[in-house]
Amino acid sequence: MSIPAKGGRLPAYAIAGLAGMVVFQGLLFTGNSFIGRYFTPIQWTGLILFLDGLHKRRAGRSLISDHLGEFLLLCLISIGSWAIFEWYNIFLKNWTYLNLPDSRLERYFGYAWAFATISPGMFLIYMTLDDLLPGKDPDTPVRLPDRVFWPFVIFGLASLVVPLVWPSTWMTPLVWVGFAFCLDPIVGRMGGRSILSEFFTGHFRSMPLFFLAGLIAGLLWEFWNFWAISKWEYSVPYWGHIKALRDALPRIPRIHAVYHRELRHLPVRPPAHPRQER
Repeated sequence: MSIPAKGGRLPAYAIAGLAGMVVFQGLLFTGNSFIGRYFTPIQWTGLILFLDGLHKRRAGRSLISDHLGEFLLLCLISIGSWAIFEWYNIFLKNWTYLNLPDSRLERYFGYAWAFATISPGMFLIYMTLDDLLPGKDPDTPVRLPDRVFWPFVIFGLASLVVPLVWPSTWMTPLVWVGFAFCLDPIVGRMGGRSILSEFFTGHFRSMPLFFLAGLIAGLLWEFWNFWAISKWEYSVPYWGHIKALRDALPRIPRIHAVYHRELRHLPVRPPAHPRQER
């Protein structure tokens, strides 16, 4: 088995992604309607290319250039999982979209593009933090004992059902944590990596990194959403101006759980653990 080469220059696509972020940020102020309408997914696409190339330089492998099938699958899962939250939003009315294109084709193109960048962007932020910060994750998957596993799964299922029975904007946090508590322990039982299992068996590194990645992603979402023409607006009754971060923090464990749960049932080879690529 060959050892991936590390170091060297950034891949050309990473430089293009970073340059594109700078250029499109500038072009936004020229009043270009296309850039303004799709500004958030444009910037997330640039960030994904840059961070993936940065990981390629540091670890020797990348999600896009070495695991393109998994990357495209992650984009599809990202669209599908976010569509589930859009369905919940019909009942909970947590956010609304403003200044959308009149054309249905343009609207759904924008939805798909934006939703496809959510999971890859958050994963790559986590991988970047994982590369840069000290410490080591477990070399092998860990499992939760039954006394913890079943309460977590039951709590996760209840968190997904209760907001549908008693729909209210106040119930929104239950939806975010429900998938994480339900699916993540199951992923661990099936032999995959489980963030909750690591944390509750004494491996504390990954959980803070995941939440830090969610915090960074939330800040970026709000920054780019502020400048965009087509944007979302929250209508939650608590946490004031940091409500977007409240939603972003639980997304990483939830996205991780959904992604690895789906990989167990699809004929796709999962990418190597970041720590195993070094």
